[in-house]
Amino acid sequence: MGSVIRLRRGAGGPPGYDNDPWWLRREHQAVTMAGQLRVLGKEKRAPGSGTMWRAVVPAEQRMLIISTLDSVQEQLLQLRGAHSGPTADVARRLLRGLGHSAALIENAWKRTALAAVNGGVPLQEVAQWADMPAETLREMLAADGQEAGG
Repeated sequence: MGSVIRLRRGAGGPPGYDNDPWWLRREHQAVTMAGQLRVLGKEKRAPGSGTMWRAVVPAEQRMLIISTLDSVQEQLLQLRGAHSGPTADVARRLLRGLGHSAALIENAWKRTALAAVNGGVPLQEVAQWADMPAETLREMLAADGQEAGG
C-alpha cells in the first residue's frame, strides 16, 4: 500500500517526500506539547469571563452537555418519520418526543449556564444571554444544585 501511495504522490513535495510513507502535511501534524502547554497557560491566566471554556469547565461537564445535545438531535431526527397514521397516534408520538427533547434541551441549557457562571462569567451576563431576569436564573441554578445534592 505504501509503495502505491508513494508512486501516486510523484514530484512536488519536500526532499524525501516521495519515499517516506509516514510524511504528513504540516496542517495534519499533531501540535507540539510545548504549544499545547502555552495555550493552556494562557487560558488559565485569562481573568473573569475572558477564561477559555476548556480551562474552566471540567471535561466531564463538557461531555455531559455534548452528549445531551447529541441525544436531542437524535430524538428530533426520529420525529421526522412520525407523520403518518391516525391523528391521535401521530400527535401522541410527536408530543412525547418533543416533550422528551425539550427536557433534554432544558438540561443542557442549565448545565451550560451553570458552567458559564462557575467559569467566571457574571450571572447578569448569562441571564441576559438566556433572556431572563438574573434573580430567576440564580434561583433555577440554586434549585438544581439542591436537587443534585439531595
